[in-house]
Amino acid sequence: VQLQASGGGLVQAGGSLRLSCAASGRTLSSYRMGWYRQAPGEVRELVATITSGGSTKYADSVKDRFTISRDNAKKTVSLQMNSLKPEDTAVYYCNVNWNSLNFWGQGTQVTVSS
Repeated sequence: VQLQASGGGLVQAGGSLRLSCAASGRTLSSYRMGWYRQAPGEVRELVATITSGGSTKYADSVKDRFTISRDNAKKTVSLQMNSLKPEDTAVYYCNVNWNSLNFWGQGTQVTVSS
């Protein structure tokens, strides 16, 4: 499975960005997609995940600001990020989890200036 993420960039605090990720390669069934992020000197952390059936999970720090969605037919997952804060600055990674296997995208930088 290959994952290609896009949509990162530089934005001022309070602004919005939308990340997208497209999966290609092996066809999987019932897999979870999601976004993780890693700030400099920090461990990678979960941002949001979504199952094939549409069940979502969010980190407390992004609840009510970020929205994850997916298109199963297109094998894409998106992350709408609103009310961005400087502490959201990180490299964001797209993830597919299937049968305990993890596949990762290349990461896209999100920088929020104060």
